[in-house]
Amino acid sequence: MRARVLAAATVAVLLSTGTAVPADAAPPTALAPGVTAPCPKLPTPAVTRPPRPTPPEPVPAQRAVGGEALATPGLVVSPGTPAPPPVTATSWLVADLDSGAVLGGCGPHEYATPASVQKLLLAATMLPKLDPKQVVTVTREDLDIEPGSSAVGLLVGGRYPVETVWLGLLLQSGNEAANLLARLGAGSAEAGVREMNAEARRLGALQTRAVTPSGLDGPGQFTSAYDLALIARVCFANPTFRRYALTERAQIPAQPALRKRGFQIQNENPLIYDYPGALGGKTGFTDLARHTYVGAAERNGRRLVVTLLNAERRPIRAWEQGARLLDWGFSLPPDSSVGRLVQPGEVSDGAAATPSTGPDAGAAVAAGRSSGGAPEWLGGAVVGGSAGLVGLLAALLAVGRRRRRPRRRAVQWD
Repeated sequence: MRARVLAAATVAVLLSTGTAVPADAAPPTALAPGVTAPCPKLPTPAVTRPPRPTPPEPVPAQRAVGGEALATPGLVVSPGTPAPPPVTATSWLVADLDSGAVLGGCGPHEYATPASVQKLLLAATMLPKLDPKQVVTVTREDLDIEPGSSAVGLLVGGRYPVETVWLGLLLQSGNEAANLLARLGAGSAEAGVREMNAEARRLGALQTRAVTPSGLDGPGQFTSAYDLALIARVCFANPTFRRYALTERAQIPAQPALRKRGFQIQNENPLIYDYPGALGGKTGFTDLARHTYVGAAERNGRRLVVTLLNAERRPIRAWEQGARLLDWGFSLPPDSSVGRLVQPGEVSDGAAATPSTGPDAGAAVAAGRSSGGAPEWLGGAVVGGSAGLVGLLAALLAVGRRRRRPRRRAVQWD
């Protein structure tokens, strides 16, 4: 038993110090029960947020969709790869949009609240159903959004092309645009949410439950980094979505009947301006969800997507954290894999876990039990070089000779 604990500690230390994990590192089943390979984390400032919602009870089969190695609250990467950059997000995932290979992640199936990245699920659901040239009229119900939340500036009684409404949704994160599009696609915003949830189940995003079309917080609304990658993959497969996501600015037309002039909106996703090969994505924020992000980019013919949840904007903003993770993903060999994105219709609510594919999937570094992560005596260790590692292992042996009282850790949920 002690040898297994020491092996897990060695893997965790190598990851936390940025050293490549040896190719013969122990697979997940060889890690000691209850030990998690910790995610590289940036220090985060103290923030005030509403009380955390209670997440659903975890379903083992759902947590293993895409591969059993993904069913961890901690870090999962292929053996022999460099450690990913530290971020503030509590969960994230990097995947190949074309092959579906999951390159790595942190708590990929941990529940979190989505904020406005949920608008991607709305796009995946409604974009194929709506004629972009259709002109629609805004109703008072469409503007039933939280006061002060993000809006495009659509007017009751205003008439707008559907394409303009989509641009308002994706560039300016308009919550009234989300209500309008959900209503157009399903007859009402509430029916639109039901269709969004049905689409999530079809895609295999079994941990996703939408309550609002826009991602504004609602009781019981959750998603996961893995689910977001499934949803984003469908969006980026749509050429119309890709065109919208890369649009830098758009004109909201004047409304002569309402005596209102037109105005210009700009894309609020900095990735498209500052990251070479950017394909677009979506930002999100609420006091409850904190910062969320989905971004995609192409390099040397390879297209990757990153999803991250529950991030803070300091010391670096969420999109910059996503950019660093994309850089890390592009640095990995194309055949690197710890799992895969399932195909639409492949799994259902009661389905068993989908096995992972790829040469490294079965030997991914992963383990864990709850979102508490690694024990503090392991996750908090700072080691410099091999001498520090030897010292840590010696300390672990000493610790193992006496009984330890585990410390309680507070775990925040989005």
